Amino acid sequence: MFFHIVLERNMQLHPRYFGRNLRDNLVSKLMKDVEGTCSGRHGFVVAVTGIENVGKGLIRDGTGYVTFPVKYRCVVFRPFKGEIVEAVVTMVNKMGFFGEAGSVQIFVSNHLIPDDMEFQAGDMPNYTTSDGSVKIQKDSEFCIGTIKDDFLGVINDPTTV
Repeated sequence: MFFHIVLERNMQLHPRYFGRNLRDNLVSKLMKDVEGTCSGRHGFVVAVTGIENVGKGLIRDGTGYVTFPVKYRCVVFRPFKGEIVEAVVTMVNKMGFFGEAGSVQIFVSNHLIPDDMEFQAGDMPNYTTSDGSVKIQKDSEFCIGTIKDDFLGVINDPTTV
């Protein structure tokens, strides 16, 4: 789910940022450019945690920009198929419900919801068990993928807090 890895990136910096704060400007631009982005190979970059190395800059012809190879450490979020993660319900409808686990949006189809849970329309749409003991609605926490198997379902019901 979360990994601490080393990545590399070529950063272009305008000459106005040169001077004694060059490294700070480079790190600031790196954080702005990569935090919150996603790649299929590594996942979502949550935060840059440190700089391993800043290589020698290469001046780009005709522009004055300099390209610096930067090696940095970062925390990434990469969920895998079959992995169980906690998520918060953001929307419920008759087709199923949506949830968020960090930056990942998830949809759980009504076909993957246990048969004893029925959709209830109204001001606060939800899926409720026949005895009313379990309710999935907006802001409920749950495990994703399917909640039809044993030991999967609502973790915290905001109506009982």
